[in-house]
Amino acid sequence: MKIRLISTIIFAVLLGAPLGLQAQEVAADKQKAIVDMLATMKCEVDVANIEASGAGYELDDVFCADGQYDMDLNADLTVAEKRKE
Repeated sequence: MKIRLISTIIFAVLLGAPLGLQAQEVAADKQKAIVDMLATMKCEVDVANIEASGAGYELDDVFCADGQYDMDLNADLTVAEKRKE
């Protein structure tokens, strides 16, 4: 009985863990600023692929004239890292 209770608790914790790791929502004005900044680089991203991350932003599936990228932006919207997919 005790082992079953412990197993149930461990399972519940593991099942709920991903919920606490969800990305923070990015404000609409920041989304627009990011989309505008990317346009100057001849790139575009679906705003659903913009996530707040620490002191900046993570962008998945950014489409540019020269290919597809994942990018990390600093809080001032400068490119911190750009990885070609």
